[in-house]
Amino acid sequence: MNSIKGFIIAGTHSGCGKTSVTLGLMAAFARKGLRVQPFKVGPDFIDPGHHSRAAGQICHNLDGWMLSKNTLRDIFSRHSQGSDAAIVEGVMGLFDGYSALEETGSTAHLSKALNLPVILVVDARAMARSAAALIKGFSEFDPDTAVAGVIFNRVGSKNHEQTLHEAISLTDIPLVGCLPRRPEIETPSRHLGLITPEHLEDLEGKYAALADWVEEHLDLETILEALPDIPMEPRFDELPMIPRTRIAIAQDEAFTFYYEENLRMLRYAGAELVPFSPINDKELPLNISGIYLGGGYPELSAFDLAQNTKLRRAIAEFSKSGRPIYAECGGFMYLMDSISNKERVFPMCGIFPFRSIMQNRFQALGYKEIELTEDCILGPAGTIARGHEFHYSALEDMPESAEKCYMVSNKKGEPTPEGFITEGNTLGSYIHLHFASNPDIATNFVDSCVNFSEQEED
Repeated sequence: MNSIKGFIIAGTHSGCGKTSVTLGLMAAFARKGLRVQPFKVGPDFIDPGHHSRAAGQICHNLDGWMLSKNTLRDIFSRHSQGSDAAIVEGVMGLFDGYSALEETGSTAHLSKALNLPVILVVDARAMARSAAALIKGFSEFDPDTAVAGVIFNRVGSKNHEQTLHEAISLTDIPLVGCLPRRPEIETPSRHLGLITPEHLEDLEGKYAALADWVEEHLDLETILEALPDIPMEPRFDELPMIPRTRIAIAQDEAFTFYYEENLRMLRYAGAELVPFSPINDKELPLNISGIYLGGGYPELSAFDLAQNTKLRRAIAEFSKSGRPIYAECGGFMYLMDSISNKERVFPMCGIFPFRSIMQNRFQALGYKEIELTEDCILGPAGTIARGHEFHYSALEDMPESAEKCYMVSNKKGEPTPEGFITEGNTLGSYIHLHFASNPDIATNFVDSCVNFSEQEED
């Protein structure tokens, strides 16, 4: 039986630097010749994009609220096969998740579900002996969560480092290392999170600088040696189906937010995914029977999207023909009449008769569960799936007659107004669904595309 090294990089809170540490470790191990498999806890799209670039392997999301424990284990096992190390970046603080009263969706929850040790990143700015109290609190709060080591980040000086060494001796948790402040190598942020790789220059240089940072101040060999081996039983996945339909998928700098598991499940259900760019392509791919428009930053590319009149019209005609289109968040915005940044209005596809207006703060944030109220391209009435919503835009002038195709509830089970379907088979929503929360979703969407193709042939 093969084995790999696996661990989670967790933080005491959001903004402590765990993403920089994670990227540095991934890049450092990868350039030593190790095959590093990255994962990200929670409903995140931006960090996984950076992980994939830094590690050289596609990152996969692991979310304990959207996905069952068996599904989490399946995704982790499938994609860790053949790797030397699996590195998981946590979400928010170690114990932050679905609720303040229980652990679902938290990094700690995932640690226990996958039996992975945690290395805790602590922002040590302006901290000395209090660091010991903080670490003891995190290590003893839940004895079943294995905190295997600590990395102090943003250490100010050699004297500060020595003080932190002395402080941690008051605990039973080993010190992995101290990382000095390096604000110049931190990845910049904007609304929704870090800036996506597609909008950054000299990515290789940035990841190399992060790798240099961790190599200089952390003993990478000791880290791996100290971690337990995780046995990996050989597995034989079912083979993907021979493609039975072609589905166009929007992929450019405006549309990058897709769960990799969603794409895998569509392929295994029989879809050939054909990428296209709503910014640059003047025509849709040939011989497609459906379109999948994911999320991203269409507001940052609104001018270019608006200028591509020919493709916007092609998508509108595709919708009018009755062929299936599924759109999430940014893709949903692209199908509306327009996107406005309060200074200018940019025309979009015009399928949904309302517009989105960018706001100064987020308009929705949190887990959502949907239940289909009528048959549609995602399945029959009664189908349930889970997802997440996070956006800065608000809808304006949405008609009351807009047809709803599913009910939505938040993480507390409270109903929220969301989910619309237009004439034909175009469905758009702000919610990013994780298809692994209900595998029938991917199959149903592919079936809808196949059925339309067969009807056209008849």
